Amino acid sequence: MTAAGRRSVLGPEGLALLLLVVTPLFFAANQLTARIVDGAVPPITLAVGRWSCTFLILLPMVGRPLWAARAELAREAGRLLVLGGFGMGLCGAPIYIAGQTTTATNMGLIYALSPVMILALTAAIWRYRVTARQGVGSVLALIGVMVIVGKGDPDRLLSLSFIPGDLWTLLSTLSWSFYSVLLRYWPSRLPLLVRFAAIVLAGVMVTLPCAILELAVADWPRLAPSAFGYMGFLGLVPGFCAYGCYGKLVALKGPAWAGLMLYLGPLYNGALGYLLLGEQPGFYHLWGCLLILPGLYLSTARRGAGS
Repeated sequence: MTAAGRRSVLGPEGLALLLLVVTPLFFAANQLTARIVDGAVPPITLAVGRWSCTFLILLPMVGRPLWAARAELAREAGRLLVLGGFGMGLCGAPIYIAGQTTTATNMGLIYALSPVMILALTAAIWRYRVTARQGVGSVLALIGVMVIVGKGDPDRLLSLSFIPGDLWTLLSTLSWSFYSVLLRYWPSRLPLLVRFAAIVLAGVMVTLPCAILELAVADWPRLAPSAFGYMGFLGLVPGFCAYGCYGKLVALKGPAWAGLMLYLGPLYNGALGYLLLGEQPGFYHLWGCLLILPGLYLSTARRGAGS
């Protein structure tokens, strides 16, 4: 390969494409672990442990830059706390609660609604004009999620009889969408990795009081050694790797384009859930996919002839 060819593969477009394929696999590890843990570790405590491990992984790389940027950190403190609350708090613990009652396949499919939520939030907060094509796509994706949440049974939807885990996943998805939009549209003078570490630390600070209360209510349960293994794995793979790659992808292409990674999320979750957890897909998963995936394509399509 020529030098020019190598530069084209390793340039911003090639890197963005690579991240688009790899990042959802890292995120799928979080939902699969939520199913494996199945409530064995208190969920908020697990989230705090996960992000504490992520921060410790980051610290050797960003310790000095963080200290050097302390004045800018103070100026951005409010925004960092909000980003940490959405991205590491409300987005984190609900998934570990969801894993007790729903499947990794369901979580992956419901999380696929994120690009639609990102589009809606961008339109509502930053006055982004939604095209007719994007509107149709958003409706299709929303119907697809409703099919999955209702297990293909309209009576379940009409009676508001849902699996609690699916609703917790929806809360996490909404929080993730807020995080994604704010991450893009709130300007920052901090370098990418330094900002990520600051958001992680802010997320731990915001969530820690809730974890202490959770442990107090549960009479301070003794955590098994496996709990710390889960925290370490979550901190490294769906923490450091997933969020770091996603942050880079957002910086390269923006939140709407980065949301395209969720096309692959349901495929990874479904395949890994079947292979590792023995989860059996239902026909409502197929119908949901047939609505969500085309809906996502339309809702994240660029303005153009199809608008």
